[in-house]
Amino acid sequence: MIDMNPIIIQAIGFVGVLFFILSYQIKSNKMLFLMQLLGTATFCCQFLLLGATSGAANLIGIIVRNALLMKYRDWAWIRSKWTEIIFLVFFTVAFAATWQGWISLLPYAAVVGTTVTYWTDNAQKIRLGNLVCGSPCWLVYDALIGSWAGVLNESITLGSILVSIWRYGWKEMGRPDSGF
Repeated sequence: MIDMNPIIIQAIGFVGVLFFILSYQIKSNKMLFLMQLLGTATFCCQFLLLGATSGAANLIGIIVRNALLMKYRDWAWIRSKWTEIIFLVFFTVAFAATWQGWISLLPYAAVVGTTVTYWTDNAQKIRLGNLVCGSPCWLVYDALIGSWAGVLNESITLGSILVSIWRYGWKEMGRPDSGF
Protein backbone atom coordinates (compact mmCIF):
# COMPACT_ATOMS: atom_id res chain seq x y z
CA MET A 1 0.00 0.00 0.00
CA ILE A 2 1.22 3.49 -0.82
CA ASP A 3 1.72 5.64 2.26
CA MET A 4 -1.24 8.01 1.99
CA ASN A 5 -3.91 9.17 4.36
CA PRO A 6 -6.50 6.34 4.55
CA ILE A 7 -9.34 8.86 4.55
CA ILE A 8 -8.15 10.26 1.21
CA ILE A 9 -7.88 6.75 -0.23
CA GLN A 10 -11.45 5.98 0.86
CA ALA A 11 -12.63 9.35 -0.50
CA ILE A 12 -11.18 8.47 -3.91
CA GLY A 13 -13.37 5.35 -3.92
CA PHE A 14 -16.46 7.37 -3.05
CA VAL A 15 -15.74 9.63 -6.04
CA GLY A 16 -15.89 6.43 -8.10
CA VAL A 17 -19.29 5.60 -6.57
CA LEU A 18 -20.46 9.10 -7.46
CA PHE A 19 -19.46 8.56 -11.12
CA PHE A 20 -21.48 5.32 -11.21
CA ILE A 21 -24.54 6.89 -9.58
CA LEU A 22 -24.37 9.87 -11.95
CA SER A 23 -24.04 7.54 -14.94
CA TYR A 24 -27.61 6.33 -14.49
CA GLN A 25 -28.96 9.87 -14.29
CA ILE A 26 -27.65 10.89 -17.72
CA LYS A 27 -29.86 10.53 -20.78
CA SER A 28 -27.08 9.86 -23.32
CA ASN A 29 -25.73 6.30 -23.51
CA LYS A 30 -22.38 7.67 -24.62
CA MET A 31 -22.13 9.83 -21.48
CA LEU A 32 -23.40 6.94 -19.33
CA PHE A 33 -20.53 4.77 -20.56
CA LEU A 34 -18.05 7.65 -20.16
CA MET A 35 -19.11 8.19 -16.53
CA GLN A 36 -18.79 4.45 -15.85
CA LEU A 37 -15.33 4.42 -17.43
CA LEU A 38 -14.35 7.32 -15.16
CA GLY A 39 -15.78 5.45 -12.17
CA THR A 40 -13.81 2.33 -13.05
CA ALA A 41 -10.62 4.37 -13.55
CA THR A 42 -11.18 6.01 -10.16
CA PHE A 43 -11.55 2.62 -8.47
CA CYS A 44 -8.42 1.46 -10.30
CA CYS A 45 -6.49 4.33 -8.68
CA GLN A 46 -7.96 3.50 -5.29
CA PHE A 47 -7.03 -0.18 -5.65
CA LEU A 48 -3.45 0.76 -6.54
CA LEU A 49 -3.27 2.99 -3.45
CA LEU A 50 -4.59 0.08 -1.37
CA GLY A 51 -1.95 -2.23 -2.85
CA ALA A 52 -4.60 -4.35 -4.57
CA THR A 53 -2.77 -4.87 -7.84
CA SER A 54 -4.86 -7.88 -8.92
CA GLY A 55 -8.04 -5.83 -8.81
CA ALA A 56 -6.39 -2.80 -10.44
CA ALA A 57 -5.04 -4.86 -13.37
CA ASN A 58 -8.47 -6.35 -13.98
CA LEU A 59 -10.08 -2.90 -13.86
CA ILE A 60 -7.69 -1.72 -16.59
CA GLY A 61 -8.92 -4.61 -18.74
CA ILE A 62 -12.52 -3.76 -17.89
CA ILE A 63 -12.01 -0.16 -19.05
CA VAL A 64 -10.80 -1.33 -22.45
CA ARG A 65 -13.37 -4.14 -22.70
CA ASN A 66 -16.32 -1.89 -21.87
CA ALA A 67 -15.11 0.89 -24.18
CA LEU A 68 -15.06 -1.62 -27.04
CA LEU A 69 -18.40 -3.15 -26.05
CA MET A 70 -19.97 0.26 -26.62
CA LYS A 71 -19.45 -0.55 -30.33
CA TYR A 72 -20.60 -4.21 -30.07
CA ARG A 73 -23.39 -3.84 -32.61
CA ASP A 74 -21.43 -1.49 -34.91
CA TRP A 75 -18.16 -3.36 -35.38
CA ALA A 76 -18.32 -7.05 -36.32
CA TRP A 77 -14.79 -7.76 -35.09
CA ILE A 78 -15.85 -6.89 -31.53
CA ARG A 79 -18.62 -9.51 -31.70
CA SER A 80 -16.05 -12.11 -32.77
CA LYS A 81 -15.34 -14.98 -30.40
CA TRP A 82 -11.66 -14.14 -30.96
CA THR A 83 -12.07 -10.71 -29.38
CA GLU A 84 -13.67 -12.33 -26.34
CA ILE A 85 -10.82 -14.86 -26.20
CA ILE A 86 -8.22 -12.06 -26.38
CA PHE A 87 -9.82 -10.44 -23.33
CA LEU A 88 -9.96 -13.75 -21.48
CA VAL A 89 -6.26 -14.29 -22.23
CA PHE A 90 -5.47 -10.74 -21.04
CA PHE A 91 -7.35 -11.34 -17.78
CA THR A 92 -5.55 -14.67 -17.28
CA VAL A 93 -2.14 -13.06 -17.84
CA ALA A 94 -3.07 -10.20 -15.48
CA PHE A 95 -4.21 -12.78 -12.92
CA ALA A 96 -0.90 -14.65 -13.10
CA ALA A 97 1.25 -11.50 -13.17
CA THR A 98 -0.44 -9.89 -10.16
CA TRP A 99 -0.99 -13.00 -8.03
CA GLN A 100 -1.43 -11.97 -4.39
CA GLY A 101 -2.71 -15.30 -3.10
CA TRP A 102 -6.21 -16.75 -3.23
CA ILE A 103 -7.73 -13.26 -3.00
CA SER A 104 -6.63 -12.72 -6.63
CA LEU A 105 -9.17 -15.36 -7.67
CA LEU A 106 -12.04 -12.98 -6.82
CA PRO A 107 -11.46 -10.24 -9.41
CA TYR A 108 -10.36 -12.88 -11.92
CA ALA A 109 -13.60 -14.86 -11.49
CA ALA A 110 -15.59 -11.61 -11.72
CA VAL A 111 -14.04 -10.51 -15.01
CA VAL A 112 -14.10 -13.94 -16.63
CA GLY A 113 -17.73 -14.51 -15.63
CA THR A 114 -18.89 -11.14 -16.86
CA THR A 115 -16.81 -11.20 -20.06
CA VAL A 116 -18.36 -14.52 -21.09
CA THR A 117 -21.89 -13.21 -20.45
CA TYR A 118 -21.26 -9.84 -22.12
CA TRP A 119 -20.40 -11.56 -25.40
CA THR A 120 -23.83 -13.21 -25.45
CA ASP A 121 -25.43 -9.79 -26.00
CA ASN A 122 -28.36 -11.12 -23.95
CA ALA A 123 -29.66 -8.86 -21.16
CA GLN A 124 -30.87 -11.82 -19.11
CA LYS A 125 -27.49 -13.61 -19.21
CA ILE A 126 -25.56 -10.40 -18.59
CA ARG A 127 -27.62 -9.62 -15.49
CA LEU A 128 -27.35 -13.21 -14.26
CA GLY A 129 -23.58 -13.17 -14.72
CA ASN A 130 -23.30 -9.96 -12.72
CA LEU A 131 -25.80 -11.12 -10.09
CA VAL A 132 -24.24 -14.51 -9.29
CA CYS A 133 -20.59 -13.96 -10.19
CA GLY A 134 -19.36 -10.45 -11.04
CA SER A 135 -20.80 -8.30 -8.27
CA PRO A 136 -20.54 -10.88 -5.44
CA CYS A 137 -16.86 -11.52 -6.26
CA TRP A 138 -16.08 -7.80 -6.42
CA LEU A 139 -18.05 -7.16 -3.21
CA VAL A 140 -16.05 -9.75 -1.25
CA TYR A 141 -12.78 -8.52 -2.80
CA ASP A 142 -13.66 -4.91 -1.92
CA ALA A 143 -14.37 -5.90 1.68
CA LEU A 144 -11.12 -7.86 1.98
CA ILE A 145 -8.93 -5.08 0.57
CA GLY A 146 -10.75 -2.39 2.56
CA SER A 147 -12.51 -0.50 -0.25
CA TRP A 148 -15.65 0.59 1.58
CA ALA A 149 -16.79 2.57 -1.44
CA GLY A 150 -16.38 -0.58 -3.53
CA VAL A 151 -18.60 -2.49 -1.09
CA LEU A 152 -21.21 0.26 -1.38
CA ASN A 153 -20.92 0.36 -5.17
CA GLU A 154 -21.39 -3.41 -5.59
CA SER A 155 -24.29 -3.39 -3.11
CA ILE A 156 -25.97 -0.69 -5.19
CA THR A 157 -25.24 -2.70 -8.36
CA LEU A 158 -26.78 -5.88 -6.91
CA GLY A 159 -29.87 -3.94 -5.83
CA SER A 160 -30.11 -2.31 -9.25
CA ILE A 161 -29.93 -5.67 -11.03
CA LEU A 162 -32.72 -7.04 -8.84
CA VAL A 163 -34.85 -3.95 -9.49
CA SER A 164 -34.32 -4.27 -13.26
CA ILE A 165 -35.39 -7.94 -13.15
CA TRP A 166 -38.50 -7.00 -11.18
CA ARG A 167 -39.23 -4.01 -13.40
CA TYR A 168 -38.76 -5.59 -16.83
CA GLY A 169 -39.44 -9.23 -16.05
CA TRP A 170 -36.96 -12.07 -16.26
CA LYS A 171 -38.41 -13.72 -19.36
CA GLU A 172 -38.70 -10.41 -21.25
CA MET A 173 -34.96 -9.80 -20.83
CA GLY A 174 -34.15 -13.13 -22.46
CA ARG A 175 -35.91 -12.35 -25.74
CA PRO A 176 -33.48 -11.48 -28.56
CA ASP A 177 -35.72 -8.63 -29.73
CA SER A 178 -36.37 -7.21 -26.27
CA GLY A 179 -34.31 -4.09 -26.94
CA PHE A 180 -32.28 -4.35 -23.73
